[in-house]
Amino acid sequence: MYKLFRLTTVLSSLETLLKGQPCFMQHYYDVTIISSDKEQLEKVGLVEGVKTYSVELTRQITPVKDLKALWKLYHFFREKKPDIVHTHTPKAGLIGMLAARLAKVPYRLHTVAGMPLMETTGLKRKILNFTEKLTCECAQHVYPNSKGLYEFIINNKFCSKHKLKVIGSGSSNGIDTAYFSLAHYSREQNEKLKNKINISSNAFVFCFVGRLVKDKGINELVQSFVEVNSRFLYARLLLVGPFERELDPLLPKTENEIQNNPNIITTGFQTDVRPYMAISDVFVFPSYREGFPNVVMQAGAMDLPCIVTDINGCNEIIKEGVNGLIIPPKNKEQLQAKMELLLENSILRNQLKQNARSMITSRYEQKMVWEALLEEYRSLERIQ
Repeated sequence: MYKLFRLTTVLSSLETLLKGQPCFMQHYYDVTIISSDKEQLEKVGLVEGVKTYSVELTRQITPVKDLKALWKLYHFFREKKPDIVHTHTPKAGLIGMLAARLAKVPYRLHTVAGMPLMETTGLKRKILNFTEKLTCECAQHVYPNSKGLYEFIINNKFCSKHKLKVIGSGSSNGIDTAYFSLAHYSREQNEKLKNKINISSNAFVFCFVGRLVKDKGINELVQSFVEVNSRFLYARLLLVGPFERELDPLLPKTENEIQNNPNIITTGFQTDVRPYMAISDVFVFPSYREGFPNVVMQAGAMDLPCIVTDINGCNEIIKEGVNGLIIPPKNKEQLQAKMELLLENSILRNQLKQNARSMITSRYEQKMVWEALLEEYRSLERIQ
């Protein structure tokens, strides 16, 4: 049986963004998942039913740690002789592809699911451009998980076109639409949760799910909501996710507003976001950059009309006026206008809602994505 190694920088990518995929691939390959946080990684391995190997990787630029990780992975690949090494996330892609090339791994694959360099300038941007090109150079096949990322990679000359391919309709893992469904939640359950987090039954809830950081458009979202809330007193903003103050902090005034505005509710990180989507009326995702955002697909599967920015992935999942509305990134005025539009116009809101779930199930059902990736792996085998 072919050996397949899947590598991510941080464990959360395996736990959430690729959840279930290693288990599926284990039916066809001898799978090992590789990431940081040894103890938790082993727990994920037990859930997925696959082998694990821990390497300390960081999302920051840490040359000494990165060289140690490269050396460790190189020796591990030389010893275990995987047939396929498939990396995800920028740091794991760079270290994993370099180690795999040095170890002469037959098939070296890298998935691009968002690039932090899109919002970076100056010397740091030049460094990240170089590392991205190096990753693509070491990889034999590169899979941007959206058409927008495909074009971005081509336009920035990170990779030769013959290496690039979007798997299926995009997305790294698709959506389990049986799991993400309003059918799991009764009106009584929803009211109970609203009461628990102090949201009145007649409130209109705008929901965001993700990291509470600048690059996700949280500064603009909070400012827009404050304006909306001044006109519509029954509006609420539900923020589901953790702060990342070290990597990408919010403006002090934004964080102060979040902490002190009683109509802005925060939940912190949640392993299951479905209950919060189930009590919401509109999903808002004003991110500056994405690969192919899972949360927008999840929201659609939960029958939520979406307001998203005109960026990679978002503008492929959402069709303007069909299952949501699209605004320019970093545009507080447009965001406020669209939030007010969907709050006031119930006819438009219900129209978008009726299309939301079918637009996801027809294109991004999880098994469809997994089968498409499996076929890609098998096509590599046939090349031999």
